[in-house]
Amino acid sequence: MPPAPFPPGATVLTEQHGVVTRSQALTLMTRHQLYRLVTSGRWAHPARGVFVHHTGPLTPAQRDWVALLAAPPGSVLGGLSALAHDGFTGFSPPRPAVVAPMGANPCTYDDLDLHWSTYLDTRDVHPLRTPPRTRPARSVIDAASWHVTEKRAREIVLSAAQKGIVAPRTLREALVRRGMCRHRSLIVESCLDAAGGIQSLPERSFDEIRVEVGLPPPERQAVVRRTDGRYYLDVWWQAFNLAVEVHGIPHMEVDQWDGDLLRLNEVAIDGRRTLEFSSYAIRRHRSAVVDQLRRSTS
Repeated sequence: MPPAPFPPGATVLTEQHGVVTRSQALTLMTRHQLYRLVTSGRWAHPARGVFVHHTGPLTPAQRDWVALLAAPPGSVLGGLSALAHDGFTGFSPPRPAVVAPMGANPCTYDDLDLHWSTYLDTRDVHPLRTPPRTRPARSVIDAASWHVTEKRAREIVLSAAQKGIVAPRTLREALVRRGMCRHRSLIVESCLDAAGGIQSLPERSFDEIRVEVGLPPPERQAVVRRTDGRYYLDVWWQAFNLAVEVHGIPHMEVDQWDGDLLRLNEVAIDGRRTLEFSSYAIRRHRSAVVDQLRRSTS
């Protein structure tokens, strides 16, 4: 059956993608009219006190609104569900994620992932956007901490920073307010990586590997002078004719990726050998980095 037309002046239905609470619906029609729409099969009643203006499959936006309106009062969308409304694509949550105020009564609706928080003020919740949701920085931190695997948590943080959804500075501020959470140390590292390059690494992280391999202190940020400009090498050993490049964030943007490749080509044309590592590898795949450095300088 086709959706019932919106009643005149029903802006709330438009704003909420055809999903309303019982109290909102009763500002537009009588109780008898509302339940007649349900019993006649023209409106759906997916959760207690929540109605949809059709009975077909729900769109992603409608699923979010149903979950949000079925959740305890004061709840907001969070994590990947909130980020989807802020233009963050590529990560689809299986169910809407909702953050409820700590101490509120739980809801009986099943098609949502319900989380609880004592921090839902305007620093972390946007006061004007609809649907109500956490700000992007808080959403990224929550999404990363809720995910089971470290790999996926890191991907969420780096991808959000890379796509301009959040700035590394705002991520760090949101993490401080968030306090303790799953993957916190990894999220801190990923925020630093999003700032870019070897500068994001603690000095001792690379030096410990260098000492283990038995290499002398390198020249850092060495300038390679070319007729068409300058290039900077993160790490350079003249004695071994070896440069090491450390990437803090994956370069998936085509322009930057092309630029990086052209720059490394220029380094290779000059006869310099180059190894490339991610700062994540230096922190968490140390044995592989040690092995490759050792073989390159033996």
